[in-house]
Amino acid sequence: MAKTTKGQIGVTTENIFPVIKQFLYSDHEIFLRELVANAVDAEQKLKALASTGTFKGETGDLKVEIELDEKGKTLKIKDNGIGMTADEVDRYINQIAFSSAGEFLEKYKDQTNIIGHFGLGFYSAFMVAKKVTIESLSWQEGAEGVKWTCDGSPEFSMGACQKEDRGTVVTLYFDDESAEEFGTKGKIRQLLDKYCKFMPVPVVFGKKTEWKDGKSVETDEDEVINNTEPLWTKAPSELKDEDYLNFYRALYPMEEEPMFWIHLNVDYPFTLTGVLYFPKIKERMAIDRNKIQLYCNQMFVTDHVDNIVPDFLTLLHGVIDSPDIPLNVSRSYLQSDANVKKISTYITKKVADRLEEIFKEQRTQYEEKWDNIKLFIEYGMLSDEKFCERAMDFALLKNTDGKYFSLEDYRKAIEGAQMDKDKKVVYLYATDAEAQYGNIEAAKNMGYDVLLMDCELDSHFVNMLEQKLKDCRFARVDSDTAGNLIPKEDKVKPEMSDDDKKALGELFKSVLPEGNEYNVEPENLGAEGAPVILTQSEFMRRWREMSALGGGMNFYGSMPEAYDVKVNMENPVIARIWEDREGTAELLRQVVDLALLEKGMLKGKALAEFIARSEKLLV
Repeated sequence: MAKTTKGQIGVTTENIFPVIKQFLYSDHEIFLRELVANAVDAEQKLKALASTGTFKGETGDLKVEIELDEKGKTLKIKDNGIGMTADEVDRYINQIAFSSAGEFLEKYKDQTNIIGHFGLGFYSAFMVAKKVTIESLSWQEGAEGVKWTCDGSPEFSMGACQKEDRGTVVTLYFDDESAEEFGTKGKIRQLLDKYCKFMPVPVVFGKKTEWKDGKSVETDEDEVINNTEPLWTKAPSELKDEDYLNFYRALYPMEEEPMFWIHLNVDYPFTLTGVLYFPKIKERMAIDRNKIQLYCNQMFVTDHVDNIVPDFLTLLHGVIDSPDIPLNVSRSYLQSDANVKKISTYITKKVADRLEEIFKEQRTQYEEKWDNIKLFIEYGMLSDEKFCERAMDFALLKNTDGKYFSLEDYRKAIEGAQMDKDKKVVYLYATDAEAQYGNIEAAKNMGYDVLLMDCELDSHFVNMLEQKLKDCRFARVDSDTAGNLIPKEDKVKPEMSDDDKKALGELFKSVLPEGNEYNVEPENLGAEGAPVILTQSEFMRRWREMSALGGGMNFYGSMPEAYDVKVNMENPVIARIWEDREGTAELLRQVVDLALLEKGMLKGKALAEFIARSEKLLV
């Protein structure tokens, strides 16, 4: 090719839209990822040609080099891979969106993995550069060097160049704005570390430094910024626990060590590798999402994997690498298709398999980890039906004594003592062991066991278990008196006329705090029973809690608090108040305040007045 040619880049109606999409929807910083990916492709293609004997020369030390000239505002991406002829530049660069990778993959699909598509991705360079040049020398015998230049318009020039070494050099001439944003060593290193730290070919950026004579000086040794054989590319049989922990520390240097992990490795009907870690969840609702990194043949794509894994699995940390997940031209936005659904199902199954394995084979360790994985498993059971079916076998319940049970074992343990008159097994639970201590002890004194359900999702979880488990119901331990939590027979109510019941209600509501709803009911709780007991309806309280967590029941969340006020007509103090309603007003208030105090509802001025009355009564 003796002379320089000029022309217009071939842009047609059917292929201009992907280009527009890239400019409109991609972060500008991905330009470096795309260009390094192209350079890696060129190296991989040469390896494939060499492995088949098509290329008979010496491949040499294959690597991608990044060179930044801060003063000159240029960035070079150099490779010693397959290179291009003038015809190939014309075909793959001048005709936008026509990529060589598809053809190459078909021909050499058994020899290599091709990260990107040299062609369209290359044009991401123009998001930051006012001019781009390509200098390339093909591997083919007798090939001449070719230089291509374009200033971002459809016009280009292409001619011969004196290039001695096989491969390609892409030079970006930053515009002033991009030079300020991307034209520093620190920024380029940051982008390389983000997108290219696990590329399968060495990526070199400058030279290593050492401390000498009180200052940092460059050595002659290349600074390779990537690990070409990350942990997930190796067979699990080659790895030890320390290998997995070291990799986790490298990914998340500020995190606590994970509890356990899952190594993913499947090649049919899709290709997927990776390692997923179960992190400790300390503050249960302060969950760190977007900690799963998606790679495509070791090139970082995104840490937003919502469309690939079920929502509850986004609580995990780690890496997923798959060439079968469809991406748009910038590889930043996922398009849902059948492969994604298969991958999602596979990952869910692998997670369930691993949890069940630990449950069966390492039960003690599983129980020790339960408090840290409970939220994750409950979230999964509530949001993913298939996972829920599996998790019913390895989900645990913990009682207030700190003992753990499987769902099946717990039912067997309580069904004798905790079956009510309607033949339903009643699961008693507390949400705050300290605040509900008195209620818990009262239930235990009756021979009942009490679960501790103090997770933010437990209101939803309890509701789900009532639907999944046969003939059962859940009752919070403070939702009624201990004797009424699991009624064994129908209670005999006090004989009162409707007028008397109305009068009783008005009497007690007159001294109860305003702003709440109260349902006053006369009860026979024995002479030794408390005079007044305040409880909350299990139904209303649970649905209010679910509403507070965004359960879609805002109707309940907007309603005032509702309490059941049980008045023990057999208690002598209540009998006295009921007999002399006008002369016992102070005693009435004291009895009600005592019930409010036990419920934690007596505060401020009302509490001070209660204390003053108590002191007066003691004198």
